[in-house]
Amino acid sequence: MSVTIQTEGSVARITLDNPEKRNAFDDRIIASLTEAFEQAGSDDGVRVVVLQAAGKHFSAGADLNWMRAMGKLDAQQNRDDALKLGRLMQAIDQCPKPVIARVQGAAFGGALGLICAADMAVATDTARFCLSEVKLGIVPAVISPYVVRAMGARQASRYFMTAEVIPAERALALGIAHEVVTESELDSSVNTLVDALLTAGPQAQIEARNLIARVSHGAIDQTMLNDTADLIARLRTSQEGQEGLSAFLEKRTPNWI
Repeated sequence: MSVTIQTEGSVARITLDNPEKRNAFDDRIIASLTEAFEQAGSDDGVRVVVLQAAGKHFSAGADLNWMRAMGKLDAQQNRDDALKLGRLMQAIDQCPKPVIARVQGAAFGGALGLICAADMAVATDTARFCLSEVKLGIVPAVISPYVVRAMGARQASRYFMTAEVIPAERALALGIAHEVVTESELDSSVNTLVDALLTAGPQAQIEARNLIARVSHGAIDQTMLNDTADLIARLRTSQEGQEGLSAFLEKRTPNWI
């Protein structure tokens, strides 16, 4: 199989498993990834999702033979196909569980969409990133909302147009990766994030992600004040909020751990 999902305790690990093709994806793999994220998201026993890849490289992006075949189809068929990739990005971005991308080797083209749609990313110091689409005469359209959100419009302007290879340390500075570590530290660094995520309230984590999406582009006006006040009032009185506060005051472990 080109995509596998394995659950270990409360952690689901979704793996791109096509190393012979550098984990390049096509319509079949896109469908399998989408299904895997929907499965992990709906599993009450899962608290954290790790997106990872087998072999030396995270992903070379879209399979070029598949893209060539798509180029021979009409505009509506291409639009329908592009929407499938869009739904995958949305499934990662809106997964009801925190998502960590574990990145090694090359992460080119659409692979950056997978990484930037995740909540956080850890990369090896030898990882390389590239928005290579313009070299093929196209643009990273479907992944752009997530990549621009991660690196900002000004930086995206450069890398969307130059298709420069971005080394790991530069990716860290741009916001594509949250941490850059040696290859030997990759798994332990990912597991440290997993452990940290498992200590927090699951409802609060997703509310935090939604809060960031709302406040990052909104005006700080009365509507924003009302929205944030309503949110904290609702969470303070929620079952999870009451349990978290009680556990802290009683010096015990909350029931979600």
